[in-house]
Amino acid sequence: MRGVLRGGRLSRLVPSRPVPPEPAAPGEVLAEAEDLRVRLAGRLILDGVGVHVRAGEVLALVGPNGAGKSTLLGALSADLTPAEGTVRIHGRPTTAWSAPELALRRSVLPQSASLSFPFPVEDVVRMGRAPWAGTEREDEDDAVVAEAMARTEVTAFAGRPFSALSGGERARVALARVLAQQAPLVLLDEPTAALDLRHQELVLRLCRERAAAGDAVVVVLHDLGLAAAYAHRVAVLRGGRVAADGPPSEVFSDALLSEVYDQPVEVLAHPRTGEVLVTPRRVP
Repeated sequence: MRGVLRGGRLSRLVPSRPVPPEPAAPGEVLAEAEDLRVRLAGRLILDGVGVHVRAGEVLALVGPNGAGKSTLLGALSADLTPAEGTVRIHGRPTTAWSAPELALRRSVLPQSASLSFPFPVEDVVRMGRAPWAGTEREDEDDAVVAEAMARTEVTAFAGRPFSALSGGERARVALARVLAQQAPLVLLDEPTAALDLRHQELVLRLCRERAAAGDAVVVVLHDLGLAAAYAHRVAVLRGGRVAADGPPSEVFSDALLSEVYDQPVEVLAHPRTGEVLVTPRRVP
């Protein structure tokens, strides 16, 4: 808080604006969890999880339903409080940041996006600029919002009510809001779930572009093929623990994925590019 001294006492208090973070160095850890345990409704969801997220990389969280992927993302975003362990964002425990400070450091895309009022699409995207209100970068709002809508291909329905959109269209608008926020740590929970093939590829390309620009991106994915194609690193979760963590080419194997998913899986090299392909092993 800031105030004005008059007659020897503080006469007026004005909330101070949070200071935006400095640009991260390549490879700098922007988020990390240590020995994380999270309980929901009395059930242990995460049990001793450790993971780190570095600037310049896309980290994909993969694993079967109930493995703890979304819970880990919620803990990394400071939306869930762990029972034990520590979560740090930009080197400080999440509890040491105020809500406005966190909003300048991490942006979050939840699994589903819903609004109670029929806001136009452009207004929804503009909500991502709220952390920058009152700063020198407030003047960039119009340009940033326009670019975010263009990158996610939602400009054509900028004036339509958000409530009138399809599920896939809402997902892209919600992603545009996250991009407009311009936080260096981007946390996305199943951003491709409601999307067609074209827009699944678009979203993952945007993730790679944000990482190339220096951001750290964490994305929860069910599609192992997308994870193999776009993630620099994958963390495979099983039963609330990390079963493996590393580049897809090193982590994805027939044996590991077949065991984790309780489903026979084949990991192949693409015949033209040599990239990792993951497919269920089906009996003719």
